[in-house]
Amino acid sequence: MPEANSNTTLKRLRNHYRMVIMNDDTFEEVIKFRLSRLSAYIALSTTFLLMIGLAVALLVFTPLRYYMPGASANTDTRRELQTLKMRTDSLEQALKYKDVYLNGIKQVLGADDVLRDTASLKMPK
Repeated sequence: MPEANSNTTLKRLRNHYRMVIMNDDTFEEVIKFRLSRLSAYIALSTTFLLMIGLAVALLVFTPLRYYMPGASANTDTRRELQTLKMRTDSLEQALKYKDVYLNGIKQVLGADDVLRDTASLKMPK
């Protein structure tokens, strides 16, 4: 009866295997490798990490980074966008104030085409 501990995971990882790539027509061996599961896992992990590293380097060190959302060209552009956003917000607020003011004047003058529902035009805080 075989021993239960002889087939441990570490032992299976260290067992050597032969991988042969053959020509299907002539059955000639093109390439043969002698490797273990551990070396295969290490090779695949290293390849995976290198691919991720190359992709990150491509995005960080090339102009492709400008196509990613949230990555602006420089701080001047970001500051200019913030200024434009603040200006837009203040213009929207000023427009709401003027609409409320004009509706008030129309109500005082008794115009017929005044919006009766002014709940949507309340003064912004």
